[in-house]
Amino acid sequence: MLMAHPAVLDHLVEEYSTLAALHAEAGGPEVRARLEVLARTLCTATGTADVDTALIAARHRLPGARPEDDSLLAA
Repeated sequence: MLMAHPAVLDHLVEEYSTLAALHAEAGGPEVRARLEVLARTLCTATGTADVDTALIAARHRLPGARPEDDSLLAA
């Protein structure tokens, strides 16, 4: 599987998290479309099927991540 560069993952996670924090899903069609594109891109870049799993996988691949800590996956 191809792996996205950490800088790309960092940018995707940051932008998705920002839009999600601003409740972009309730925004205009352009903002909602961008959120959907980011979610699909994160899923593709991490080889996952849903955005929540993609965010966890992406964060584990970023510099400084603690890959041995899978406590988020246990939920």
